[in-house]
Amino acid sequence: MADQQKTERYKARQQKVKESIDAKVDAAQIEKGLFLIITGNGKGKSTSGFGTIARAVGHGQRCGVGQFIKGTWDCGERNLLEQHGVNFAVMATGFTWETQNKEADTQAAQSTWVECKKMLADEQYDVVLLDEMTYMVNYGYIELTEVIEAINNRPASQSVIITGRAAHRELIELADTVSEVRNVKHAFENGIKARKGVDW
Repeated sequence: MADQQKTERYKARQQKVKESIDAKVDAAQIEKGLFLIITGNGKGKSTSGFGTIARAVGHGQRCGVGQFIKGTWDCGERNLLEQHGVNFAVMATGFTWETQNKEADTQAAQSTWVECKKMLADEQYDVVLLDEMTYMVNYGYIELTEVIEAINNRPASQSVIITGRAAHRELIELADTVSEVRNVKHAFENGIKARKGVDW
């Protein structure tokens, strides 16, 4: 008898949850491309962005990626996604603390941004990932107003993802969805080397 009561109470709770979720689904009727930001100090922001690109590709959608602060080293996501028609624009200068040349970094960022703006203006692209874009804005390599303008003027059905730490508050206000990745623990802090296939 006790087991039956537990089962009935469980079913009643789940029915309430279902009704609440169904109501939210019914209320969400707006069709538009989304602007997503994945920020915070934790590991996994780029991984999440690339996961969304992989998902979109799996649905037969056309995608583009702008990679900022990346070097010329092997990139597992790029190796895979280029085989499936994903267009990449890569800054290819490496981390700013390695180059230590603001002028060269700015030029490389601007060159990559030119290619990204073409994708953001092209209605054939369903999803565009601007990986590590937050740094470009914060370092002054790319003007915030330019980024906002490109996002606001993109095709209505196109979704955009920006990743990186310390996303500017104006981008956060503009975004439809903002996720913050929090650092709890990181292997690198304990002297563990970055691992191929997991970290890069």
